[in-house]
Amino acid sequence: MVVPIVPYILEDRIGIPQSGIQSATSALLAAYAGASFLFAPVAGYIADRTASRQAPFLAGLTALIVATIMLFTGRSMTVLIIARVAQGASSAVVWTVGLALCIDTVGPDNLGKTIGSIFSFISVGAFAAPVVGGTVWKKSGQAGALGVSVGVIGVDLLMRLLVIEKKVAKRYDDADPTSTASNNADQASEHDGESSNDQDSPEHDESSPLLSKKDEKENAMYKLAPSEEQRAIFRHLPILLTFRSSSLLLAFVVGMIQAFLLSSFDSTLPTHAQGYYGLDSLKSGLLFLPLGALDLVMGPIAGWATDKYGTKALAVVGYLWLVPALVLLRVPQAAPLGKNLAIYCVILALNGAGLATIGAPSLVEAGAVVDKFYQANPENFPNSPYAQLYGFNSMVFSAGLALGPIVAGGLKDKIGYGNSNAVLAAVSGVTALGGYIWLGGKPKMLGGKGVL
Repeated sequence: MVVPIVPYILEDRIGIPQSGIQSATSALLAAYAGASFLFAPVAGYIADRTASRQAPFLAGLTALIVATIMLFTGRSMTVLIIARVAQGASSAVVWTVGLALCIDTVGPDNLGKTIGSIFSFISVGAFAAPVVGGTVWKKSGQAGALGVSVGVIGVDLLMRLLVIEKKVAKRYDDADPTSTASNNADQASEHDGESSNDQDSPEHDESSPLLSKKDEKENAMYKLAPSEEQRAIFRHLPILLTFRSSSLLLAFVVGMIQAFLLSSFDSTLPTHAQGYYGLDSLKSGLLFLPLGALDLVMGPIAGWATDKYGTKALAVVGYLWLVPALVLLRVPQAAPLGKNLAIYCVILALNGAGLATIGAPSLVEAGAVVDKFYQANPENFPNSPYAQLYGFNSMVFSAGLALGPIVAGGLKDKIGYGNSNAVLAAVSGVTALGGYIWLGGKPKMLGGKGVL
């Protein structure tokens, strides 16, 4: 929400000259992302060791309210940076715990559709919020923007209080002998007893395999054999044991590039709209609509396609799509078109389609890899490692959010808006190549058993 109004806060309230607006805007965006980067692993560690996901949620949102008040009332650059750092730390908690809660609820098999749908709503919020922020700032100024922001967080806080987690509900079901879940558990127990008796028959002797050859081979691929020293080092952060997987590491990189591209638009779009097109905060915010217009529809579709066709296919298609889409951002500034705002909006929509496609592959790939390690090595993971996973994922995502404004803003100042987007197109092309080689296993063309 603050993206389109940050330049006006800096100019009107802090008194920063026009020549310093871009660097100051990038600094505030980077401060938020940097705090998320540092705090995300801590949030994951805490979340995996708490009895409920609710407490970290509430703590994060409470901190967010305080930080938001600081942002809208601070009158120095120092206070604004402190506010953005606090916002970043609180967002790390909410994001990390939220994703862990999702996989607790839906399981790894439905993660693609779930993550795709989540990202579509997040993106709609991220792209619609600048419109709201710009409109409220234009019509009612600082007081209105602060009121709307705190009000939205307050509603969020109330909704967190109403959440009943799956494992909490299970405890109540187990304690209630009349509940459906409890009766189902009893029936399952009886069935297990019958099955164990059946296994005593000659058809189920000790030589019968418990796993198929395919399952045994896959388990062997992910089986860990750490030394005693490693067991001591990784006892508190067992997720580190999974970092030997090149697919997992590449999934982190793909997520970082996704965040890098998203925050590049956050950094350069408002200043470009203000400096090149002469738009106010309201109209600058409206430019985010075409960027996110297709996301609500395409996000779930892309998630479904990720579940069906694999992470490799979606990552390659999405990042390759962004190569020409980003290059086309040069067109509205090229003669003889001049300052053609309509064409610019169409090209923003094309970029939005690409950004919607790349939302799911990183998280789905990371979740799938860690789940295989978890299933193959239960002795190394006393608790489910998903909050730790998404803590590290949030960390690298935040690194992308921090780098995007710095790199894109710096390139825009040095080589111009169009040329800076050409550099981003090259980054997308390299990411597509990396996804083709490493995501979802080595591709068939390179001698592997993966797709493509």
